[in-house]
Amino acid sequence: MGALILPESNAALADKLRFLQNAIGAVPSAYDSWLAQRGAKTLHLRMKQHGINALAVAKALESAEGVEEVIYPGLPGKTEASRRKNELAWRVLSTSARKFIGAEEGDRVPADGFPFSGMISFRIRGGKEEADKFLTSTRLFTLAESLGGVESLAEHPAQMTHGSIPPAERALLGIGDNLVRLSVGVEETEDLVEDVLQAVSAATGL
Repeated sequence: MGALILPESNAALADKLRFLQNAIGAVPSAYDSWLAQRGAKTLHLRMKQHGINALAVAKALESAEGVEEVIYPGLPGKTEASRRKNELAWRVLSTSARKFIGAEEGDRVPADGFPFSGMISFRIRGGKEEADKFLTSTRLFTLAESLGGVESLAEHPAQMTHGSIPPAERALLGIGDNLVRLSVGVEETEDLVEDVLQAVSAATGL
């Protein structure tokens, strides 16, 4: 959803873009536009809950014995590299995002982390077998690639979103067989935490 506005001097570029838009079909219907407009009214509520739930899930995963590493910008982390990422994430938070968590512009980075979107990646102890077992053991997280919806989803990048990339290139990107990605939804926080922990335990025996 959006609008692209060009000056008259870019008429040639506008014609090319208009052709591509028509050829590709990237034109929302009236109903799609109405749904987007309706959804925007509760967007701030949903995004806030995404972040709250994701931070809780990230903290739970970080404390789980069956997890090697949790990658979430709002989590302080246990290494110097993760702390630097956490500080960077804090610095780039918008004024509106800070209001979400009751923080002011000059506040220090919260020692216990802060909500920062609903996306989490983590490395489960083991490899492909453990990752697959985790994904088939969750009860609330659905195995799917779509991201950012109100429902919680989980996927295995090495086999799904990045499956077409050669293994050597995936390794350079840090996408190993034990990497799992979560899109945390807006369900009850406690239920989501319980779900990932039981799935990690089922997958690793830890």
